Amino acid sequence: MAREKARERLREAGLGAELSEEQFEDTAHKVGVAALKFADLQNFRGTSYVFDLDRFTSFEGKTGPYLLYQSVRIKSVLRRAAESGAVAGRIEIHEPAERDLAMLLDAFEGALQEAYDKKAPNFVAEHAYKLAQSFSKFYAACPIVSADTETLRASRLTLAETTLRQLELALDLLGIEAPERM
Repeated sequence: MAREKARERLREAGLGAELSEEQFEDTAHKVGVAALKFADLQNFRGTSYVFDLDRFTSFEGKTGPYLLYQSVRIKSVLRRAAESGAVAGRIEIHEPAERDLAMLLDAFEGALQEAYDKKAPNFVAEHAYKLAQSFSKFYAACPIVSADTETLRASRLTLAETTLRQLELALDLLGIEAPERM
């Protein structure tokens, strides 16, 4: 059911049209698994919730598919940057969105420790969601590939690369695999 709903959501969003049928099915499977796992793990283990596949498979809001979409978005930016010959470099903070993202990246260890101490993966899930949101704000406010200077582009590429590594690690800890493309 989750895979079928994921297929439907991907088609509604116009995602995956350029993928082969096999790649599309693999992506739909990953989106369906992400929807179910994240919906379950985002809550503290003693909390009840309503099973709502429509809500779980949305690409908006606090959902597994939203996290996968952000991951794929970062991968796309990094591919475009590589194609243009841009390389990552030293991080320099100029904009509030850059600062917010950097501060959130620094909070990962605390989220991991809290999840471990309380035996509660919802802290990792919450961090992953906040990270995806923060990257979305950063992406909207701070041009990466088309940044004004090479130094600024290099700094923002490093922020994007670090965000992707951390987001994928958080997803991996939750048992969720992100596709390369959507």
